[in-house]
Amino acid sequence: MTRQILKTENIILNQKSETKEKAIERVGNMLLQSGYITPHYIEGMKKREEEFTTYIGSGIAIPHAVNEYKQEILETGLVMVQYPHGVEFGKNKIAYLVIGIAGKGDEHLGLLTKIALTVQDPKNVEHLRYAKTPQKILEVIEEGGQ
Repeated sequence: MTRQILKTENIILNQKSETKEKAIERVGNMLLQSGYITPHYIEGMKKREEEFTTYIGSGIAIPHAVNEYKQEILETGLVMVQYPHGVEFGKNKIAYLVIGIAGKGDEHLGLLTKIALTVQDPKNVEHLRYAKTPQKILEVIEEGGQ
């Protein structure tokens, strides 16, 4: 299931730190280029971040749009950008992985659960933060989400 919703070509590694706004735009554009969303969904992602942070802890942020933009989702998909030095999502909220998500229905909930279970272990967060290949990211999520 992980490989169907999160594809290796949608995982970008070892990026330089940037602002959270640029990181959200980056994952939004990746979702757009992969055919998961319309351009308007990115506006919803930015709006969501203004209202409430999408930083979930353990070095992970999961930008997504507010509910009123759900109709802008064409297909369920996830994209991921790894920032070894982090992106600041607020005071003392540093994200090393920024995961853009477009969820149609409940198709993405299983993968989100796996990610949440994976990042409960600090060792897994380190493996994700410094992974050298997209395949390693998928392996850590598969194994950590058991």
